[in-house]
Amino acid sequence: MALAQQSASLALDGGDPRLNAGDVVPAKNFSRRDVSFEEYMYYAAITRAEEKVANEKFIQARGPRSLKTIVQARFSKGHTGALPATPNESAGEKSENDNTVTRSVQTRQYVTPEEEKTASRAVRTAGWGTIFYLITTDILGPTSAPWAFAQMGYGPAFALYTVFGLLSYYSGWVIWKVFLGLDSDRYPLRGYGDFFYRLFGPPARHFVNVTLSLQLLLVVSVLILLNGQSISQISRGPVGDRTGLCFVVCLLIYMVVGFLLGQIRTLQRLGWLANAAVWMTVGMILLCMGTVGYGPNYAAVEASFGLERAPIRTFAGTPPAGYTSGTGFVASLNGLNAAVFAYGGCMLFAALLAEMRHPMDFWKGLLIAQIFIYAAYVFFGAFMYSFQGQFAYNPSQQGIVLYSAQTAANILSILSALIASVLYSNIGLKVVYIEIFHELLGFPPLTTRRGKLWWAFLIPVYWILAFIIASAVPAFSYVVGLQSALFTLSFTYTLPACVALGYWVRKDAMVEGEERFDPSTRTYNYVDRGFARLRRGFMKKPLFNLANIIYILGATVTCGLGCYSAIVSLIDAFARGSANSLSCVPPL
Repeated sequence: MALAQQSASLALDGGDPRLNAGDVVPAKNFSRRDVSFEEYMYYAAITRAEEKVANEKFIQARGPRSLKTIVQARFSKGHTGALPATPNESAGEKSENDNTVTRSVQTRQYVTPEEEKTASRAVRTAGWGTIFYLITTDILGPTSAPWAFAQMGYGPAFALYTVFGLLSYYSGWVIWKVFLGLDSDRYPLRGYGDFFYRLFGPPARHFVNVTLSLQLLLVVSVLILLNGQSISQISRGPVGDRTGLCFVVCLLIYMVVGFLLGQIRTLQRLGWLANAAVWMTVGMILLCMGTVGYGPNYAAVEASFGLERAPIRTFAGTPPAGYTSGTGFVASLNGLNAAVFAYGGCMLFAALLAEMRHPMDFWKGLLIAQIFIYAAYVFFGAFMYSFQGQFAYNPSQQGIVLYSAQTAANILSILSALIASVLYSNIGLKVVYIEIFHELLGFPPLTTRRGKLWWAFLIPVYWILAFIIASAVPAFSYVVGLQSALFTLSFTYTLPACVALGYWVRKDAMVEGEERFDPSTRTYNYVDRGFARLRRGFMKKPLFNLANIIYILGATVTCGLGCYSAIVSLIDAFARGSANSLSCVPPL
């Protein structure tokens, strides 16, 4: 259940996952308009060199590792630091997290370079082992894998999970390399939008952040729908008829609990809950595997996809018509959407890198996590498909026929997803508030009393919007498919390729020996500008840059095909009557 794990792990080490040092204010305070690409690179090189020396000293001082020290390090709270007080700083400008201080552009001039370095390093405590754990909990969630196998068959499913796993690793590698080239103690890179600000300017950052906020709103909608279905299943009892709680009421219950918990703004004390959410998901997966022998949930599959009870069949290749939730081509694309969604975690990599003591080690955690995640997806997907065949359900815990196990799995799903929902709504609303309400409409900062009142008002509005989307389109698999094609695919595949193209063309256009950045005047002596410069940068690595263009085009085509299959399937679901807006009848 990847959508229920993404972002949740950002709270694992304590502290608000939305708030790093200085992160309360808009990103422009860290990425000022007068900072050039070359200046970012200049200070990033200095920071990387200092980190290398600091890491060597850290390893020497730490001494040999033991199981005890590893466990103690994993469960320690870590250390965060605050920017030093400035003459213009008032008590009202501090957030509820005492280690986070809001800065304005005017007060930044009082901070010395050494103070900036100290504040930046103070929040960077994670090692690559921690990053492996965070990436795994962000992305791992194989409950859609059995359904994906049922739509595509063994061969195509193995192939697509392998291809998208490799591509997602490449995207993570790009994010890592560009982060190393642009992040510094002076200009820390905190989020996904910062890449686009530094490479393409403010409009690109606004577009990415607004798109991210829309994605998070849809993810909250998906979680409301998923857990509304779980509440509905529990309410119907072991008989499994459709006379339990009204389905809209089930969605309302989850929505109300969600926006009440969403009033928590700092989330600092949810770290242990996010950790528990991971083990809840593991328990849910084990329940699915342990009870799969009782047979599939035929009633749920028939209600959602129109497949009537028949002998269980599995296929090495693409299943024929009648053995999938749609026609062959559309069903395969729906399975592709599930595979795409499985690896959707790139949007969080910048935040994870910003927490690392030695970011150059990120590739280790990324590689091991990707291998582990890939193995979990293909094993669980193939295992469940072998027993349930065309009747594999998405999510898999709702396809369990044994009511006691189904109820236990649904409860685990509700609890773990509720934690993720709170995190998603907080992150999503914060992006919207800063990008639109604060920057464009002049609303007060969230750390002020008026800002807190606006937050208390807007959180219910945010959840109500998510509820309207969920209740209007109650077809879980296809809503997830549409969200995957529109947003997850873009953030995991398309946008990293754009970052790679923009970064390496500009980097390779720099002429070593003839061009130089002067830190005293903050100027760079360009030998040329315009098209000639871009052409030189492109031709330095023509095959690499061409591959990224093909990657962008391929991801865009896949996005279009994914949207097409999800929309066609949604239309078919409404035509069959398995999905009805604002209906008391559950869709499973």
